Amino acid sequence: MRYSPLCTDLYELTMLAGYLEERMHETPAVFDLFFRHTPFNGGYAVFAGLDTALDYLEQLAFNDDELAYLVGLGVFRPAFLEYLRTFRFKGRVTAPAEGTVVFGLEPLLTIEGTLAEAQFVETALLNIINFQTLVATKAARINHAAAGSEVVEFGLRRAQGPDGGLSAARAAYVGGVRGTSNVLAGKTFGIPVKGTHAHSWIMAFADELTAFRKYAEVFPDSCILLVDTYDTLRSGIPNAITVAKELRQIGHELAGVRIDSGDLAYLSREARRQLDGAGFPEVKIVASNELDEHVIDSIREEDGRVDIYGVGTRLVTCAGEGGGALGGVYKLVRIDSQPKLKVTSDMAKATLPDRKRLLRAVAADGTFLLDVICLGEETVLPGATVYDPTNPLRHTAIPADARLEELRTVVMEDGRRCGRQPTLDEMADRIKAQLDNLPQGCLRFINPHRYKVSCSKGLNDLRLRLMEEIEHGYLKA
Repeated sequence: MRYSPLCTDLYELTMLAGYLEERMHETPAVFDLFFRHTPFNGGYAVFAGLDTALDYLEQLAFNDDELAYLVGLGVFRPAFLEYLRTFRFKGRVTAPAEGTVVFGLEPLLTIEGTLAEAQFVETALLNIINFQTLVATKAARINHAAAGSEVVEFGLRRAQGPDGGLSAARAAYVGGVRGTSNVLAGKTFGIPVKGTHAHSWIMAFADELTAFRKYAEVFPDSCILLVDTYDTLRSGIPNAITVAKELRQIGHELAGVRIDSGDLAYLSREARRQLDGAGFPEVKIVASNELDEHVIDSIREEDGRVDIYGVGTRLVTCAGEGGGALGGVYKLVRIDSQPKLKVTSDMAKATLPDRKRLLRAVAADGTFLLDVICLGEETVLPGATVYDPTNPLRHTAIPADARLEELRTVVMEDGRRCGRQPTLDEMADRIKAQLDNLPQGCLRFINPHRYKVSCSKGLNDLRLRLMEEIEHGYLKA
């Protein structure tokens, strides 16, 4: 899918025009994209959206219709509009692999290029990475709550428009939700599509049993019946059992039943009892209705017998405390040969300057210990002292027996991708393995463990020096 270059904020264009006028547009620049706080008040986030972002960067170009629209605004000079005709992204991108577990303040994307190209792509990259990382994180939390039961994304009708529905289905898959009701997402991304029928199917027939029979006639090998239209336990399940017996007599098996309302823990237990008692232990029980990680967790705590969770609204809209938006930002960290940082009275909001690497300290058994942000050319070894980026007075040491792994690689050079892009299945497998290696306290939904993200000595010293220089500059002024 092509992202129009007009999918941006106006100020990206006005700054670009200003840089051209000031002859600054070719100045080398480096920007970092990162977020400050993990979403949902949780212990981690799942990086997603990279492939979509690289598609955008590779295809970035203004067509005649888009240029004509900008002419019609009456804001920009002809020389700038002519400059846009050949404008392309030809820079470098450094990033983790999609499906990597990440934390606040860590550089996710680093964009290097001319000031013009690196600045202009800010809005689109934030739009892509913020949303997909948020959805992938929510999906991972829901998948963790399901504890091995299957989860299917059912959220298209509640998503933020068709584009949001498509991006949400992709990101949910990266987060471990390996099925969707969204047929376009199935075609676009190869995600398995799954679904049942609506209550209107039942209500369109004279009675529930007739509706079940007719649906089974059309889909005898993939029949999942919605059993809560009238009374789940006194009507829906008994009628589903009748149809299951009829299917078995002609060589087919009922695939499942879906419960979409009521006390899902109780109803699923009773449905399981009835189905097992009738000789259908293999029939799957699907639950839906405003599910999220907390509801699923409570269903399991109450011994619910759900095999498949259909999760819609609260996944694709990322509902819940601490959700709604990731809050990722895009900051200049180097221009020409000068490291740059944004300073503020709140140390937690001061940025980290210059080109950086992101390292992960890993124990011998594979457990993640802490992450370290360091300068691009800095040598960091196990045993080194590292500093809290929000409070430099707090420090710790990298365990001496840890190994340090690079979390990011160059994924785009000269505006073209580097190497093979992993499949969605590989991304989903990666986050599953990563969450297995995360300290288990980070997976808690309430008061999760705070995973340490630290600055190296070199980065901490540079940051403090630049802050001091800026402060002295203000005093002199």
